[in-house]
Amino acid sequence: MSNIPPAPDQSVESSTREPSSAPEQVGHRSAGSAQTPTVASLRRLLPYARPALPSLAASTVVAIVATLCGLSFPLVIAWIIDGPIARRNLSQLWGPALLLVVLGVTEAALFWLRRVLATRPTMRVEATMRADLYERLQRLPVSFHDRWPAGQLMSRAVSDLSTIRRFLVFGVVFLVVNLVTFIVGVGILLFLSVKLGLIVAALAIPLVLLSFQYESRYQILARRSQDQVGDLATVVEESVLGVRILKAFGRSAHLGRTFRTQAGELRDTEMSKAKVVSVLWAVIIALPEIALGVALILGIRDVAAGSLSAGALVAFFGTAMGLRWPIDSIGWLLAIANDTAAASERYFEVMDSPLTVVSPDSPTAAAPSRGHLVMSDVRFAFADARPRLGRPAELLRGIDLELQPGETVAVVGATGSGKTTLTSLINRLYDVTGGSIRLDGVDIRELDLATLRESVSVAFEEPTLFSASVRENVLLGSPDGSDEDVRAALDVAQADFVDDLPWGLDTRIGEQGLSLSGGQRQRLALARAVVGRPAVLVMDDPLSALDIHTEAQVERALRSVLSSTTALLVAHRASTVMLADRVALLEDGRITATGTHSELMATVPAYRDLLASREDQVAGVRRLEDGVHA
Repeated sequence: MSNIPPAPDQSVESSTREPSSAPEQVGHRSAGSAQTPTVASLRRLLPYARPALPSLAASTVVAIVATLCGLSFPLVIAWIIDGPIARRNLSQLWGPALLLVVLGVTEAALFWLRRVLATRPTMRVEATMRADLYERLQRLPVSFHDRWPAGQLMSRAVSDLSTIRRFLVFGVVFLVVNLVTFIVGVGILLFLSVKLGLIVAALAIPLVLLSFQYESRYQILARRSQDQVGDLATVVEESVLGVRILKAFGRSAHLGRTFRTQAGELRDTEMSKAKVVSVLWAVIIALPEIALGVALILGIRDVAAGSLSAGALVAFFGTAMGLRWPIDSIGWLLAIANDTAAASERYFEVMDSPLTVVSPDSPTAAAPSRGHLVMSDVRFAFADARPRLGRPAELLRGIDLELQPGETVAVVGATGSGKTTLTSLINRLYDVTGGSIRLDGVDIRELDLATLRESVSVAFEEPTLFSASVRENVLLGSPDGSDEDVRAALDVAQADFVDDLPWGLDTRIGEQGLSLSGGQRQRLALARAVVGRPAVLVMDDPLSALDIHTEAQVERALRSVLSSTTALLVAHRASTVMLADRVALLEDGRITATGTHSELMATVPAYRDLLASREDQVAGVRRLEDGVHA
């Protein structure tokens, strides 16, 4: 299957809960929070970079040799000036000239080889880190995705990892190469003239002090910039996915202003980074110029006094100019090192997030599931929940409900009573915070997660489809299924509209299935839920987007599925409730009544009032639809 992200044991549906507001957005680090040292952040990359280290070491050695070839040029030129030219014997120029050609060709070839050695292994490191991040995102609980904007995660998977790769392929190599070049170059300068060499070597002291001062300021700005890139990616993603809503309500300009505001904030941060770097560059350029000016004056005096040859002075300044790139690049290399440290920190923020919903170390061996589901004193509260208006933080407060194998139970309740949350607990999209849910006598937390999710299938009210074919979307519920299984599931969901699509089952339905109507998306999601013939089928009002006539057809087809599986059905309409053997009324986080539909209608006023209000709404829709058909 192509383009289908999740593995069978992992959640693919979107959360049904709004993320809570917080004073500081997840993924951001406040300006006052402690900074992780750059070296410590970079050191965390070592396990990923280790396979590439031999190639990077070879690339570094090759680059050092190439740089030494470049540093040899001034010495050969000094040989020419103090030799053939001083003696006026031009026949002796052939040897040095040939040597210069060899050094030039060798330098170019070695720099080409350096890139070849470093590129492929570092791209493999980037691919490995991206694959691990993707796998981690799939394994992290739904509660994690409730809190993290998608743009923040996308920026970590794309731009941050690209920054890390560029640092490995270039930055880390030239941090070493330029240091070695500076040391060797200063050694050559000292060999040519101790006095002049000490003037250039003295540059190291102010440069080191400046670099330390620069690092702390730049690190804060680098992290802020990368967080703002994530925020901007979130705005772009939401504006693309919600383009129909924005156009329908004429709010494109509003989100455009939000985009421009955040883009402006990112620009301001980048300008602040540029200002910090520009000061560093200005000092880095000014100091060598001053040192070379002083050295030039003293060197000319030494040549005039006869204590230094003209060739040695030319070689000295040729070598000194060869050190300009290692010196000038300090600012750029420190900048990319800090960018990479921030990218590493952001990457490991996700990788370090705890896996709270996992398979047990020694899962209970599961026999073929009979579908006997028992909820005992089930309680649930979101981790960041707070009591409000005198109401407790727990959304579910002691659910007791038993479903016999093959039984269908409908859960009915007002909006906000906890119905959707209850459906999310059965296949462990969330874990209960109290009590237990047992499947065939085994606590679901003791079962292997993949096994549990093969046994329990879920159809959500808000269907999520992927940019893939109809077949691939349906078979997400049973990867080993055949076309016959797909057709049977589509028949249950009354999704015969598939045959009218341009390529039938092979038709790609587009991102989020937005090329389909809401009812069509909901029917494909229902087909996905039933295609694997699960032991337990959980349906969260899966027919809400269907018209009355299509709903009746789907309900008739569903009866054949429900006769052979245990089903928990969240229902809002009486017609859907009639599919169930029993009905449970959920009020304020508790099951307050159970029985058949007729029993509850006769004995429970709250149930009767709830269904009556729903039926009034349905009756209005039915009258409208009948008028359209007429």
